[in-house]
Amino acid sequence: MRRRYLLAVATVLFALLALLALGALPSLLGGGEVYYVTATSVESENGNGEPIRVENLSENRFPYTHQAIEEGISDAYEEGRFGIKESFTHTPSDEFGELRVREGAATPGDEEGVLVVENSSYYRLEITTDPGE
Repeated sequence: MRRRYLLAVATVLFALLALLALGALPSLLGGGEVYYVTATSVESENGNGEPIRVENLSENRFPYTHQAIEEGISDAYEEGRFGIKESFTHTPSDEFGELRVREGAATPGDEEGVLVVENSSYYRLEITTDPGE
């Protein structure tokens, strides 16, 4: 009998590891707060820091940033319930963290937004939980 239980537990663990390796499990761990990246057009940099040129950012590496600039708001990112999903997926916070590391002057005064420029149009990017903001 014990061998049967051991085999069942090993099978379940193997299935979980296979799902984790395929990236399926993190999507199942959703259910937390939903985040969006919003882009607000601003008149100019107004001395609020040195903007980051969007042309220098890879669309594959910064998908939330590019989508927010093109459409005004990015797709939703749902945070995991247990803090596990973030370890396996790309988040808007990852993008903002990298933008701040690349160009600290692009965060004018506060830590809420990032200043970017694309084709002489300036945008302030922010992470928000409300898509209407």
